Amino acid sequence: MNLTEIIPLLESITPPELAEDFDTGRIGLVLDRAADVNKIAVALDPTDHVLKEAALLGANLLITHHTLLFDPVNLISKRLSDTLKIAIDNDISIYTMHTNYDKAEGGVNDALADILGLHAIEPLTLGRMGKTKPRSASEFASFVAQKLDTHVQYAGEGEIKKVMVVGGSGFRREYLETAIAHGADALVSGELRHDAIRYAGELCLFDATHYATEAPAMKRLCERLPIESVFIEDKPLVRIL
Repeated sequence: MNLTEIIPLLESITPPELAEDFDTGRIGLVLDRAADVNKIAVALDPTDHVLKEAALLGANLLITHHTLLFDPVNLISKRLSDTLKIAIDNDISIYTMHTNYDKAEGGVNDALADILGLHAIEPLTLGRMGKTKPRSASEFASFVAQKLDTHVQYAGEGEIKKVMVVGGSGFRREYLETAIAHGADALVSGELRHDAIRYAGELCLFDATHYATEAPAMKRLCERLPIESVFIEDKPLVRIL
């Protein structure tokens, strides 16, 4: 299947116009090797490990959530050139779907809400709100850890019945305010910040890591692609004492 045939399908799954303004020029086909695609690799990040695994699998296209090239390139560093060399030497094109996949139906936040078993889902600008079986904060933290197969740190206490989820790094003031305004008891995201804890008030915050809140949607993407597709796990190693 030619790359030019796959791109319209990817854009139907994750329409580029859904992306935040800061993603302009940073999503879509970021590395074009103009090759026929016989196998697709999918991952959260375009790391060297992911690209090497994609090459071993014989993939011609790598789809990632985070882009390899975020800032305009005026100077290609040794590190970046080494990464690009892996892709170029193995004729691997790279396609990125970022905030458009966060928002899209069946995307990052829908997958996160589904895995956590939320119901009565309300779509938000860049997240999802839903109801869950009532649990204490500690019970809910254990539940999230089990469902996402990750460690969880949390702040706050009380009964958890209504939850907002934001995949990735969602402990920003705008998301806290949205959660509070919608009567949420909890916000599940990654990269918990000190200022977020201070601002949250009665809202409980559950940090299930950036990776674990976004990777499930990339795994599920494989099921929606027209040719053989493989998810490559590259979970960051974090040691907790």
